[in-house]
Amino acid sequence: MTDTANNDNIHYPRTVYVRRHSVVTRVTHWLNVLCLSFLLLSGLQIFNAHPELYWGHYGADGDPAVLTIGSSGQGDGLRGFVRVAGVEVSTTGVLGVSSFEGERTPRAFPAWITIPSFQDLAAGRRWHFFFAWLFLINGLLYLGFSLLSGHFHRDIAPTRSQLSPQHLWQEVRDHARLRFPKGQEAKRYNALQKLTYLVVIVVLLPLMVLTGLTMSPGVDAALPALVDIFGGRQSARTIHFITASLLVLFVIVHIAMVVLSGTWNNIRSMITGRYAIQEEGPNT
Repeated sequence: MTDTANNDNIHYPRTVYVRRHSVVTRVTHWLNVLCLSFLLLSGLQIFNAHPELYWGHYGADGDPAVLTIGSSGQGDGLRGFVRVAGVEVSTTGVLGVSSFEGERTPRAFPAWITIPSFQDLAAGRRWHFFFAWLFLINGLLYLGFSLLSGHFHRDIAPTRSQLSPQHLWQEVRDHARLRFPKGQEAKRYNALQKLTYLVVIVVLLPLMVLTGLTMSPGVDAALPALVDIFGGRQSARTIHFITASLLVLFVIVHIAMVVLSGTWNNIRSMITGRYAIQEEGPNT
């Protein structure tokens, strides 16, 4: 009799499905995935046309480049390299030299990672501009929805308690040990996620958009102040490349966290909105 009574009080974890992402969030998220993929691949095509970055207004052949992805030598002796601030590193087989139609040819980024695969600056620019405007419109829709619905304040902005040094340090330790939130805590973004999303939304994406516009002669004519803000079109191009690289790094870390914290559960929540959490419930 006693054993039965005690068993009735035992609580076991049970799976509960909660609504984690709205329709607007899910649709704009996947549109961002599409846009950023094509922007990256076409952007590398554009970069290949002149694989050097400068600082300032001009970037003429006589000006020193802050970054160069190039090649030297000929034939079988062709080798690739990356030069940053005068320091050169051999990158043969990765960057600087690409095999195309059975022949090694000078090419900053290989054919398999550019759109189109062959060298065509005009086509790359058309792909890039189309998805850049689609990305901008999609981003403005998401931002407007987030502000009007309270999503930004409720789900993205960190609370005061989350910003305490003790809390942030604990989250860093938990992530390092691959300990992820469970139960009700898993329904909300943690402080590290919120701060990362804020940096991406408030800093990286606006910088990428504004520096992209600064490289447009038409926009420069209408808004000449943009060129001065970024210290020249060549500086804007360099900042554009850096922000794009940081976004790629963010995506890599983001995908890694999705896999480590539950691949299917995270993907399902971004497709259907349903997210599974484990709660303690009575034995039934």
